[in-house]
Amino acid sequence: MEPTYRKLFNQAYSDRFYSDFISRLEQRLGAAIPYRVAETPFFVPSALRDRLATHAREILAQVSQPQIVAKMKAAIPPDLDVPRMDEQPNCVQIDFAIMQNADGTLDGRVVELQAFPSLYAMMVVKLEVMQELMAERMPGLDRPWSIYFSGLDTKSFTQRFRDAVVADEDPETVVLLDIEPEKQKTYPDFIATKELIGIDSVCPSRLIKQGRSLFREKDGKRIPVKRIYNRVVFDELARSKVELPFKYTDDLDVSWCSHPNWYWTISKYSLPFVKHVAVPRARTLAEIGKDIPGDLENYVLKPLFSFAGGGVVVDVTRADVDNVPADQREGWLLQEKITYHPGIPMPDGNGVKAEVRMMFLRSPKQATPELCLNLVRLSRGKMLGVDQNKNLTWVGGSIGLFDGPGA
Repeated sequence: MEPTYRKLFNQAYSDRFYSDFISRLEQRLGAAIPYRVAETPFFVPSALRDRLATHAREILAQVSQPQIVAKMKAAIPPDLDVPRMDEQPNCVQIDFAIMQNADGTLDGRVVELQAFPSLYAMMVVKLEVMQELMAERMPGLDRPWSIYFSGLDTKSFTQRFRDAVVADEDPETVVLLDIEPEKQKTYPDFIATKELIGIDSVCPSRLIKQGRSLFREKDGKRIPVKRIYNRVVFDELARSKVELPFKYTDDLDVSWCSHPNWYWTISKYSLPFVKHVAVPRARTLAEIGKDIPGDLENYVLKPLFSFAGGGVVVDVTRADVDNVPADQREGWLLQEKITYHPGIPMPDGNGVKAEVRMMFLRSPKQATPELCLNLVRLSRGKMLGVDQNKNLTWVGGSIGLFDGPGA
């Protein structure tokens, strides 16, 4: 898509480059990476970078309007309605499928959005390792690459990240909360988070509740928990049957990043509320009723609150729609299908598709979330998920590199 840098990368690429990249990344983190990391970065043209930034900010502005937020709060389950929800989330992600307009220009179409943390710290480490290796091995690619927006660099981004997650608390009293953190595929990001901002990852089952206060044990000491960087995915929590020492509905003396209610409020549930050129039309099955489109091949069927693409039906049939029980149709979305552009050429000539995640952060002192950096996923299958890309190369997690930070 960016021809000059792509050509230089492909000419210098080798299997040894990839194995060394993975080895250095794992050595840097001190842990194996349990998901597939792509062989290549996505060299993002400046015009596409700026277009995605504009789309992302405009879409977030729409879903952040108080009257829209009030409607979207209907998605919060009563048994998970956490007290003291703030007016804006601390973390927001907007995923764009990269497609090609009729005039040949590159653009993005929204796949989903979520007010839930992503791999912020991992992207910083991945940038450092990729930049270092390209400088050593790839002539012409020794450049000050950026993955950042809003004029940020690694130092200023790290401060923004710390401000959002830790706020004004002592890092010892802030925890990254997830179910059995060491077993999560995202554990390398938890290690990177600890390195960048000094907070530990903790399983919620290990917390101790006393009155309205939470504590954790560390080195034989009981430490108060004042703020939670919430990485608990609620459908996983339900499947795990983990016994918690607190209820999410308890009015606890803690603050959240992001407050758990945003997991439901800004999500795929938001898509029918957004009117924007970059957002394909989306409606719940309950809204559609009996007016099922006759061209279902042009739609994707999605459960609203699954994670990592779980349950998504790409090749939709009438039977798929009819099989959703009547009492669950409010929780399924029919969205116009996006045609990804396979515009990243591999050395063997095959084309690779890209999805770019635009990642926002907000500290408690900021009025609105700020666009900070990106994450990329590459695919050669029908979807971006692991199951659709088994036994394929040049697929998996990546980063979008800019020749200079985005505005």
